[in-house]
Amino acid sequence: MLCMKVVEGGSSLPWHSSRAVGGEGAHSRRPRPVRVLGMGGPRTTLSVFLIFVPVYLHGVLSREAGPAAQRKPFFERLRRLEEQFRRLQEVTLTHLRGLASNYNLSYDIDTRFQSLALETQAVALAVNRSQAAVQGDLSRLKNWMQKSQRRSRKLDSRLLALDSVLSDRDRQLAQAGKEREAQGDGLASLGLALRALQDTVAGLTHLVQSQGARLAALEGRLQVAGPGAVAPGPTPALPPPPPPPLPLPLPQLGLPSLGSPKLQRGGQALRAPPEPGDPPQDFAGRLQGTREPQGPGSQRTRPPERPGETCNVGPVLVFPNASTQNVAFLSPGFPAGLRALSVCSWVRVASGHLGTLLSYATEENDNKLVLHGRDSLVPGSVHFVIGDPAFRELPLQPLLDGRWHHVCVIWTSTLGRYRLHVDRRLVATGSRFREGYEIPPGGSLVLGQEQDSVGGGFDSSEAFVGSVAGLAIWDRALVPGEVASLATGRGLPPGAILTLDDAHRVGGFVQRVNCSCLALCP
Repeated sequence: MLCMKVVEGGSSLPWHSSRAVGGEGAHSRRPRPVRVLGMGGPRTTLSVFLIFVPVYLHGVLSREAGPAAQRKPFFERLRRLEEQFRRLQEVTLTHLRGLASNYNLSYDIDTRFQSLALETQAVALAVNRSQAAVQGDLSRLKNWMQKSQRRSRKLDSRLLALDSVLSDRDRQLAQAGKEREAQGDGLASLGLALRALQDTVAGLTHLVQSQGARLAALEGRLQVAGPGAVAPGPTPALPPPPPPPLPLPLPQLGLPSLGSPKLQRGGQALRAPPEPGDPPQDFAGRLQGTREPQGPGSQRTRPPERPGETCNVGPVLVFPNASTQNVAFLSPGFPAGLRALSVCSWVRVASGHLGTLLSYATEENDNKLVLHGRDSLVPGSVHFVIGDPAFRELPLQPLLDGRWHHVCVIWTSTLGRYRLHVDRRLVATGSRFREGYEIPPGGSLVLGQEQDSVGGGFDSSEAFVGSVAGLAIWDRALVPGEVASLATGRGLPPGAILTLDDAHRVGGFVQRVNCSCLALCP
């Protein structure tokens, strides 16, 4: 819409048309006062103003547009300004949105940092817990490995000891074979000597018979002469009988003499054959079928009593099951070093293997003294260990019948002799076992478990299951009479250094029972 300004004279021209028409002279000419037609009130003034503003703007734009070049229209510039303003708005809005997103992002980053801090704390706590668990597992694994290493060392030492024992047995068997061959040679020599002696006895028998005939002839002469018919005087001498043919001496026959050791190893005494009227005799020279009179000092051995009838055995410890807690400690242990030892007890086994009856451990060696039945080669046997790795295998198969049996294990460092008595019978013996050795004092002595360390390191597979009654330990070697007295309940030999009364620490399910007789004990 083009609004025109009304000038004087009634012409209608733009505000700066005189400048455009008049050229340079127009600059000195001032515009005349505007004469507005029909000004009758505010509405007329507003209409004139609305007409004047566009005309003025058009005049300004016309002045700026030189005659040399055409300028762009006002509305196009206005549109460009609007577009620039819109772009400015968009850029401003984009920046504002970026600021808002950065604020939100910073807020989210703080929140995420807090959550990450909490997660880091949780992870650190979990890592600490897992590290503690791993350290516990590593400690248990270390203990298990140490225990396994100790057991492997013990097993290696026992295998070495067993190898040495087997080597000794092989040598003993070879020596026994040689001795049997020598005995066979001796028996053959004895046979030859016996035949020579039989010839000699036959000659002596012929001589005795001839002498008997001469005695019978003399008796007949005396009967014919009658009593008193013979004048006193010297009896006429009888002619000497012809001497019997003497056998050749045994050395000349190529045989050993009767007193030689070769004949003594034969183990039989040679005697003359009996006469037909004589009663038969045994090899010891005593009459068969007769009984020797018992002297005042002779005494018949009492038959062994049944284990259930034995009384006065003292306290009883019952080990009901295979648990590492079932253990009894004997204190104060050995008061001094032992160069001799006797361990006797009534034992009733309630499982298929013997387990560990006794274990004595020191800081130096956890197997100074052990009666252990788990690793035995033969079921029912025990390893009698003194100063590991040395041991001897003892047969205790009768103990697996579930009844009461009396067991005595005796050892002395003198020549290393040891004996095993079961129900008063000597079932095993030997020598050169820990000869000159001394069991040190100051250790831990337990019943029912095998120690892998002093006072601990127990294993349920090595536990003893059953009952123990009347156990006692001496620092000397008991004689067979004392073992028999113990087995029949006739009293405790003097000098016992430890008994079941010294079992002050009894753990787990072990029960202490007092019974008058073994038949009443569990």
